[in-house]
Amino acid sequence: MNLSTMILKMSEGLGNTCAIFFLTLLFSLPLGMVFALLRMSKSRIVSSVMRFIISILRGTPLMLQLLAVTYGPYYLFKDTLDGIGVAQNKLIPVVIAFAINYAAYFAEIYRGGIESMPIGQYEAANVLGYTKMQTFMHIILPQVVKRIMPSITNEVVTLVKDTSIAFCVSYQELFTIGKMIANSETSFTPFLIAGVFYFVFNAIVDLVMGRIEKRLDYYK
Repeated sequence: MNLSTMILKMSEGLGNTCAIFFLTLLFSLPLGMVFALLRMSKSRIVSSVMRFIISILRGTPLMLQLLAVTYGPYYLFKDTLDGIGVAQNKLIPVVIAFAINYAAYFAEIYRGGIESMPIGQYEAANVLGYTKMQTFMHIILPQVVKRIMPSITNEVVTLVKDTSIAFCVSYQELFTIGKMIANSETSFTPFLIAGVFYFVFNAIVDLVMGRIEKRLDYYK
């Protein structure tokens, strides 16, 4: 197999890699905010339970979580999953595992940003007659987003590379296809091609996130 054929074949898996990436962000970013708010709940029970869940998600390997989400339900609900076609579509468990895992990391980033806000911001909003929801949405959240953007960018860049973990459940993303070609051709070239793909992908992500940060400079 020549170089151009390898690149063409591996580019087919790039679409699945992008699907994992964008769907994970789509679900994990808002879910992370939900986790953060539950973690900051005034109820000790809710806060403690959420803290425990986040600790589990951050303290165990993503690969282990991916295997559990992908194959665990199959053994418990085999007939049900076969009936609705979930067992055949591995993108569903892959996105679920990635979204939940990254939501835990985003939750701690959000929490750190929210708790870093001076108490005076809340007091001033209260004097102006803002409700708690209005204060959070119009005053606190915009400033928090600006503060946490570097940390969010770091996690997003990590996500690009972590998509390769989907190979452990044989999902046909970029790295999986590259590994299959490398085994069949007994060549390291596919891994080098995959490395270039990931590097370019990350460069684009870093550029986009950098521009978003600049757009938020007016919150200084």
